[in-house]
Amino acid sequence: MEKSLTVKSQLREIEKVRSFLEKTLKAINLSEEAYYLIELSILEMCINIVRYAYPEEEGEISLKVWNQDKKIFFEIRDWGIPFDPRESPEPDIQEMVNQGQTGGLGIFLSRQLMNGFEYRREDDQNILLLYKSIEEMDVSGSI
Repeated sequence: MEKSLTVKSQLREIEKVRSFLEKTLKAINLSEEAYYLIELSILEMCINIVRYAYPEEEGEISLKVWNQDKKIFFEIRDWGIPFDPRESPEPDIQEMVNQGQTGGLGIFLSRQLMNGFEYRREDDQNILLLYKSIEEMDVSGSI
């Protein structure tokens, strides 16, 4: 089964994404740790879309979640400017700490916390597909 949500690309809409993830992921009985790691990954990607995808106008973010073949999939779509997060360089964390820089770790964290991180541009949409293996988590139930 698939669950979906579409929100406006506004920071205040991120709470709707958080609530949607909580309701959807709690249904499959993830461990608390797995839940928070996934939530962090998805929220970071959505916040990046809010901040950067629509520089001149407000847009939308579409999120779909489903589980299949012992994986939980998350598809995040936006209609903003083309951006392939896979091309984002790995941050120099030590340099960021030395300079007191905040932010800039969302894509890096998502790549580290999820098992799959794929991107494509199709029909003027950025489509990001992330997935997490259920085998490595304490999970029962389905979406």
